[in-house]
Amino acid sequence: MARCSMSQKRTALCRQTTIPAGGSAAITFLLAWHFPNRTPGWCGWDAPKGESDTIIGNFYGTRFKSAWDAAKYAATNLEKLESRTLAFADAFASSDLPNAVKEGASANLSTLATTTCFRTADGEFHGFEGSDDKWGCCFGNCTHVWNYETATAFLFPSFARSLREAAFGYSMDDQGGMRFRQLLPDGKERFNIAAADGQMGQILHACLDWKLSGDNAWLNKMWPRIKRGLEFAWVRGGWDANRTGVFDGVQHTTYDVELYGPNPLGEIYYLGALRAAEEMANAVGDQQAASEYRRLFTKGSQWIDEHLFQGEYYVQQVRGYPRDQVAPQLISGMGSDSTETPEYQVGGGCLIDQLLGQYLAHIGGLGTLVRPQNIRTTLESIYRYNYKRSLADHDSVQRTYALNEEAAVVVCDYGKSARPRIPFPYYAEAWTGPEYSTAALMFYSGMVAEGVEYIENLRSRYDGEKRNPWNEAECGHHYARAMASWSGVVALSGFEYDGPRQAIVAVPRVPHTKFQCFWSTGTGWGTFSYGAGGANSRRLTIKVLAGKLPCQSIEISDSGSTSSAANGKEDLAHTLRQNNGRTILQLAKPTVLVEGSELVLEIHA
Repeated sequence: MARCSMSQKRTALCRQTTIPAGGSAAITFLLAWHFPNRTPGWCGWDAPKGESDTIIGNFYGTRFKSAWDAAKYAATNLEKLESRTLAFADAFASSDLPNAVKEGASANLSTLATTTCFRTADGEFHGFEGSDDKWGCCFGNCTHVWNYETATAFLFPSFARSLREAAFGYSMDDQGGMRFRQLLPDGKERFNIAAADGQMGQILHACLDWKLSGDNAWLNKMWPRIKRGLEFAWVRGGWDANRTGVFDGVQHTTYDVELYGPNPLGEIYYLGALRAAEEMANAVGDQQAASEYRRLFTKGSQWIDEHLFQGEYYVQQVRGYPRDQVAPQLISGMGSDSTETPEYQVGGGCLIDQLLGQYLAHIGGLGTLVRPQNIRTTLESIYRYNYKRSLADHDSVQRTYALNEEAAVVVCDYGKSARPRIPFPYYAEAWTGPEYSTAALMFYSGMVAEGVEYIENLRSRYDGEKRNPWNEAECGHHYARAMASWSGVVALSGFEYDGPRQAIVAVPRVPHTKFQCFWSTGTGWGTFSYGAGGANSRRLTIKVLAGKLPCQSIEISDSGSTSSAANGKEDLAHTLRQNNGRTILQLAKPTVLVEGSELVLEIHA
């Protein structure tokens, strides 16, 4: 291995070998770099006053003293690193899922290796919304954008926890208002606005992080700030100041404007946060808080079904408020100048994101937040109105991410209602992140064909000819919201994990007489497969390829009267019970599946 300085304007590195006729040769070159002195200013991240040139560093700079050290490490460990990467890729590629779902999920993982994301010298993970040509675009781990993605929670849990600890850390003020962008260096100054969707989504994500890991110590540490973050909704002039279970205040959103009055985006996010907080409160022994959250959830869920569901989908009730009655952290200056007759509203439009809180609730195993039939009907309406099979006659009045004969799902459609004179700015655009999250919701609601259709059309727009297949753009290249693509894998695989209960559910949402799929949690990853066992039996095999998987119960899709369970050569004592056509095996004592082990269950008819 030879050194080659890149400080020169032109550099050449050569390796000489002789290849005989009919032969072949492999030559490996390693390109390494070392830039330890990252500052907020040169990467495009906003900083507190006077801190733009402060060195926040790069984490790899603490691991390696130079580019040469990094290259030596790669050369020494190349075989091990390559084999582990191939094990992941092979396990994922062998999954019996639609190709477009796998392609979208895996392609967008590349965003984590682009300039959209980085780790500072202290090891903390940070993300722009996307990347401009020369620096990051839209700084701050923007909560309402990063809420969509689930890749970090399932594949890089330390990154997910870092995002959560920043959001519930200094970015949260003393009242509990979570400023939706983080300034760096941290701990010196806060951003000015709290976003309603961003804050509620972070509560849902905190619950997901806890459930996937089963780490009760982490939850106990985080709980006081999670609780404060939820109850910020009740402050004077806040989102639910009267504690009615209804988000009817002024709500800054991912559309870069405030929505005034009850709307499905904010309300269903709030219901999801209440359910998540209820589960976390019970886990830490805060029964009084859990009871209050359940009371508000029940009232709010009934209210939205009775007042915002209009037979086909949920709508917004636009309400104005005197400015002095609105908490100061809630108005950005980016939306309506008038708070009493607000512009830039959704109104009666059919919004693609109206069930976004339900999407995260499903991913986190929290159940339905509103009437299940209304969820299904709303998804059918989005499919009917927002889904454009051709954009040839569609006008996108702001930014264009899909065009001509391409198919896409637009942010909001006004085919069934009058469009506000000045609607919110992005209503006619097509964003891949909401397309993925809505497709995942469809999978949970039994609309598998429709959800796959969304993703197939989306990926055809990024087919390598029209656009870069590893760069789904929105506000910048490699946009973080598109990592919602991982949710399609989670939803279709039907593999769910409740870490605190050490409970596994392995019930695919696709036909699975014979089925194999990738799984991942906050503790490990591997594959699971269904197939024929012995005479008149079905077999489920769960393999751990990395990390570990603590387990005490397994719910499967088959039913039977007798069963067997083994971890390698060890037979596992268990009991069997039926639940709505499924079978739950309860192990007599917990077992931990470690890397290289496999759990084999057989159910006999």
